[in-house]
Amino acid sequence: MNGVLIIDKPAGLTSHDVVNRVRRILQQRSVGHLGTLDPMATGVLPLVTGNFTRLAQFYVNSEKTYEGVIRFGFSTDTYDAEGEPTSEPKDVNLQSDELESVAARFRGVLNQTPPPFSAKKIKGVPAYKLARKQKEVTLQPVQVEIKQLEILRVDADLVYFRARVTSGTYMRSVAHDMGKALGCGAHLQSLRRTTAAEFSLSDALTLEQLAAAAGKFCVARASTPPIMEAAFREETAPVILQPLHEVFIHPRKLLPQLPCVTADELSAARIRAGRTVNLPELSRARQVKVFASQRDLIAIATRVAGTLFHAKLVLGVT
Repeated sequence: MNGVLIIDKPAGLTSHDVVNRVRRILQQRSVGHLGTLDPMATGVLPLVTGNFTRLAQFYVNSEKTYEGVIRFGFSTDTYDAEGEPTSEPKDVNLQSDELESVAARFRGVLNQTPPPFSAKKIKGVPAYKLARKQKEVTLQPVQVEIKQLEILRVDADLVYFRARVTSGTYMRSVAHDMGKALGCGAHLQSLRRTTAAEFSLSDALTLEQLAAAAGKFCVARASTPPIMEAAFREETAPVILQPLHEVFIHPRKLLPQLPCVTADELSAARIRAGRTVNLPELSRARQVKVFASQRDLIAIATRVAGTLFHAKLVLGVT
């Protein structure tokens, strides 16, 4: 099965845990995700299956939006609530005006140092593996852009926020660095991803709902690890029984910045064979999504000259 589906990731699971769970539910090996979420984080985790895993290259630089809570008063080694404290706790009672002043420094383009407990690699080794062994972790700053950082509410030492950021931005680092700026330490208390690229929570379903749609609810529950059982108990969304293909994002909604074209049988055959095709109605487009039917996305084609297009990526038959 080729497609894109959006999982509402529960807290306590890694993104790879979710991928493995979905592989078992769908009985399909070819499953990947379009952007890691920390284990403590919840929310939008886009997954690609089958030949659609090849679409990942188009989502490398996708924007994300988050809502979360920063706790001020002490920092941790992981920059979140799961880590060990690295500073003495302080009593803080923050005011909205001082938070707004600090938040303003974190809007726009800036150089951000990733957390030591992150997937960034040092000489081929993920930083978190070195950090767990208490080895020195020195990561270079990376240029990111925080397009929106809105302070929603301030409650003593807790600050509720909404953020829209470019790919590669760590909200854990934002929390840690804001604590340093205020001189009291801080860490990320909770985080929920609300959008990633064109996908939002309205597109998402839980692992429980996916298993039900696949007709494997009992199997999924029987083999679910304890930490996921806790997530299931906390999940309040109803199990929605619907055909499995309907839980996937409609292919025409993918990559909305690219126009769609439905090829005739001859053109579709040429595209699948890696040959150029003439698409005069899309002479101004640089890239297009080519369909063989309403749902059958067969290729992403690039204009090579005039109205001639060549398949940059052939996806085959869904």
